[in-house]
Amino acid sequence: MEESAELEALRPKAFAIAYRMLGSVAEAEDVVQEAMLRLYATTDDPEAQPIESPPAWLSTVVSRLALDELRSARARREVYVGEWLPEPLVGVGDVDDPATEAETADSLSVAFLVLLESLTPEQRAAFLLHDVFDYPFDEVADIIDTSSANARQLASRARREVEAQRPRFETSAAKRDRLADRFFAAVDDGDLSGLETLLAEDVEVHGDGGGNAPALARPISGRVRVARTLRAWFKAAPRFGEFRFERTVVNGQPGLVLFVDDAVAGVMSLEIADDQIQAIHSVVNPEKLSHLK
Repeated sequence: MEESAELEALRPKAFAIAYRMLGSVAEAEDVVQEAMLRLYATTDDPEAQPIESPPAWLSTVVSRLALDELRSARARREVYVGEWLPEPLVGVGDVDDPATEAETADSLSVAFLVLLESLTPEQRAAFLLHDVFDYPFDEVADIIDTSSANARQLASRARREVEAQRPRFETSAAKRDRLADRFFAAVDDGDLSGLETLLAEDVEVHGDGGGNAPALARPISGRVRVARTLRAWFKAAPRFGEFRFERTVVNGQPGLVLFVDDAVAGVMSLEIADDQIQAIHSVVNPEKLSHLK
């Protein structure tokens, strides 16, 4: 029983790796479950070679499974209807340790995960394992089946691309939450001018319906257009049923869950920097919300 508890304690870290690799809660959970089953099978087999470090072993297996899944997923995403956004991770975060969560919150944001889509699977794995999870390049190389020098090169190329486009989150958590409070109050009140004052001049709205729900065909940008679009969304929502929203944390950032007739209908998250809302991401594809029901 004690050994089982120790092994289960490894699950959150494994999920943290898999989710960042895949951008999908369901796929990450499947990968972690498969890796955990292999771990239990190996530890229960008296003829198997003992695992010296279960955490390292599990991280390696999860990373390799996620890498295989990511290679397959990229082909599916090329024919995805509309803009692709990651499955929203709703709640405090994907790890139980608040300190770890604070350190990795930036790498959990929707904007960051979308940015990772521009990388090859190998670049993504090398970058995440080394820069986010602090694996030495020798271990990274073993996981992705390459040389240490090539793993270093893959991570370096990924880092340059990410840093060139990566949003900077310079607003403190307290200021971010206060701005989010004002934003959602303005939305709830239909206060168009109030909304505009909170938005960056070049703010963008991104929507993901996957062809399964009405969503933006392409991102829209600009303070006035975005404010009007948001007001129209929330004004039209009650036509589909009893409408309400609940504040929460989405991928480490302020967000909300939309309900229509008590069913989850969408998830929205805010990207805040320099005391302004820089981007808004809305996921309404029901296939990406099934884990919330």
